[in-house]
Amino acid sequence: MTHELKTIIQHYEARQENAILATVVALDGSSYRRPGVRMLIFENGDMIGAVSGGCVEKEVLRQAQSVFTTGVSRVMVYDGRYRLGCEGILYILLEPFSPDHSFLAEFWKTIESRKSFHIRSYFQKEQSDDAGYHSVFQFGENEVPIAQNTEPNSDFSVFEQELLPCFQLLIIGAEHDAVQLCKYASLTGWEVSVVANPREEKTKKDFPGIHKFIQVEPEMFQHTLDDQTAVVIMTHSFVKDLQFVMALKEEQGAYIGLLGPFKRREQLFDELLERFPDISEDFLEKIHGPAGIDIGAETPQEIALSILSEILSVVNNKAPQLLKDKMGKIHS
Repeated sequence: MTHELKTIIQHYEARQENAILATVVALDGSSYRRPGVRMLIFENGDMIGAVSGGCVEKEVLRQAQSVFTTGVSRVMVYDGRYRLGCEGILYILLEPFSPDHSFLAEFWKTIESRKSFHIRSYFQKEQSDDAGYHSVFQFGENEVPIAQNTEPNSDFSVFEQELLPCFQLLIIGAEHDAVQLCKYASLTGWEVSVVANPREEKTKKDFPGIHKFIQVEPEMFQHTLDDQTAVVIMTHSFVKDLQFVMALKEEQGAYIGLLGPFKRREQLFDELLERFPDISEDFLEKIHGPAGIDIGAETPQEIALSILSEILSVVNNKAPQLLKDKMGKIHS
C-alpha cells in the first residue's frame, strides 16, 4: 500500500489544494479491499486512488463534501450487504488533509531511505462527525499529524498500520522482454530499476514506468538487496548471467529469478559451485529458474505476467491456486 500513498502525496504536492483523505479503518465481513487502503479527494471532485473496486467511491465523494464545508472529520459507514457482492460493512475515516513541509520532508526521506513507518488513525466505529478523528504518521521517533489542531479522545478506537518500503524489482537485462516486465511491474506499483550494459544503446526512455536506470559492466555491479526487493536476471547471455549471480551471492532479497530453461540453470549452478565451493545452499535455493509460473505463457507480455505472479506467490508465501478451488475467504 506504500506505493498508493506515494501517489497520493505526489498529487497533493503538485496541486496544494484543499483535500480530504479517506481511509478504510475497519471492516465487518468481506470487501474488495481491506483496512488501510486510502484515497484522496479534492474539492472539485477529483479522486486519487480508490477504497474499493469502484462501487463505494461515489458515496465517499458525497460525504466528503460535509468535511470540506465544516472542516470536521467524519466516519462514514457503508453497508455493502444490500448493494455489493462483498457482503461487508466498511468504516471509512474522512479527514482534512493538509500536511506541512515537515511532514512532506519526513515522508520522502523515509521513502528514499527504504524504511518502514507507522500510521495511527483515531475514530469511532459508527457514523459520526468529530473534530478529534484524525491520523498520525510516525517516522522513526517523530510523530507528525496530517492536519493541525487535532487531539484524540481516549475513548476512540485506534487503527494502526505498519507500511513497509515500496516493493522494488531489479531487472538485470535490457532486451524487449525486460521492457515488458518493467512496464507490467510498474503498473503493479513496484519501483523498477533496470541494469543495462553501457555498450547497449538503451536509455531510461526505453522502459515505461522505470524508477532507476543503471548502466554498469557485470564485473562492476554491486547492489544491496533487502527483503522488499526482487531480482530477475535476463541478459540472454550465459556469461553475463553468471557474473551477475556471482555478484549477488552474498545477498538475501525476497526473490531471485533466472530466465532460461532448467538445463541452463543447472549449468550455471555447476559453474558457481566450481568457483565457489562454499556458496550457501540457501542462496541457491532462493534462485527460481526458470523464472515464472506455468500458465502457458508464450509472448513477452505473458511471460512478464508469469514472472510477476511467481514473485507475488513467493513474497506472500502462497502456493498458486485457482480461487474457485479455495474454500473460505480470499484474503486468508
